[in-house]
Amino acid sequence: MRHRAPAEPLSFGVLRETGMSRLNIVRLLALASAACACASSATAQQGKQTSPPDGAIDKVESWQAPAGSQQINIWPGAVPDGTFRPQPAETVRTYHDATANGGKSQVVMNIAIPTMTIMSPKEPRTKTAVIVFPGGGFQKVFVGMEGTELCDWLTAKGVTCIVSKYRAPGGNDFYDAEQNRQITPKIARALQDAQRTIRLVRSKAAELGIDPHRIGVLGMSAGGYLVAQTSNILAPTYRPVDPIDGISSRPDFAIALYPGHICRDHGAFDPKLPVSKAAPPQFIVQAWDDEIDPVCNSLMYASALDKAGVPTELHLFARGGHAFALRHPNDPVGKWPELVELWLRQINML
Repeated sequence: MRHRAPAEPLSFGVLRETGMSRLNIVRLLALASAACACASSATAQQGKQTSPPDGAIDKVESWQAPAGSQQINIWPGAVPDGTFRPQPAETVRTYHDATANGGKSQVVMNIAIPTMTIMSPKEPRTKTAVIVFPGGGFQKVFVGMEGTELCDWLTAKGVTCIVSKYRAPGGNDFYDAEQNRQITPKIARALQDAQRTIRLVRSKAAELGIDPHRIGVLGMSAGGYLVAQTSNILAPTYRPVDPIDGISSRPDFAIALYPGHICRDHGAFDPKLPVSKAAPPQFIVQAWDDEIDPVCNSLMYASALDKAGVPTELHLFARGGHAFALRHPNDPVGKWPELVELWLRQINML
């Protein structure tokens, strides 16, 4: 069943300003979430990504960060819990993308050594940092379209930006094309990498010239699920490897774009995601016509956050599909970066 999109974008914040009561807002979200139960066939394969177009070039090599940035391994020695299964060497796929700078973009596959890439801000600098978790269905990591491109926008605003290249495949539940089914690993390795990255960035606050209390996360698709996990799962998910692991992994704000993996079969909320009142302020964006991750992911997550008392902005656009990132600047959905900037100023993070 296809959900009918509203004529105009729906904003959780706007609903509050129009005087709609909290009870009616929750009822609205509950009704929409119930409608999403009809999308069980889609949620069964959430995160199933469309392959890059023909003409892509695969190279067995480690991904090289853009010039002027700094890529570092997030673990000081052996990576905790290794990989989901034995896998080939890291591979970088470069494919044609007319809307990307230079006309090409990249996705990284078979990631066993997770890294973070630090991209310095332009002047005037703020003391804010954002860690970006790209999407890829926990099969791969789209470091270009949903990584460095997002950082180009943020660094232009004076924000220090960090791209997370977390372990894949199998860092979290994912669709396995070989077995043609969804697989949930026993160990959430991508979450381990995400928590470690937040701690590592916070440990480098003085070095990076940032405020350790102004570190946020931004994620798309599978990366949006990591945003939800790091916001609500604050206990360590791995054994400490050094003193850095004594530092908090809680982000100070969180931005989730078209998140997946939250709305499960038959519209059930992910039982492994405990929404906590300790979660930071959230900003959620999705399009009603998203056919990869149904809109119930955003609706159910926003409702759960609201019930927990977490300040939450929810913006739903009629059109945009999946993985719109920064791709539609002249469409309504392309205005989400401006909304994020306003929100960051409102919560004194920019």
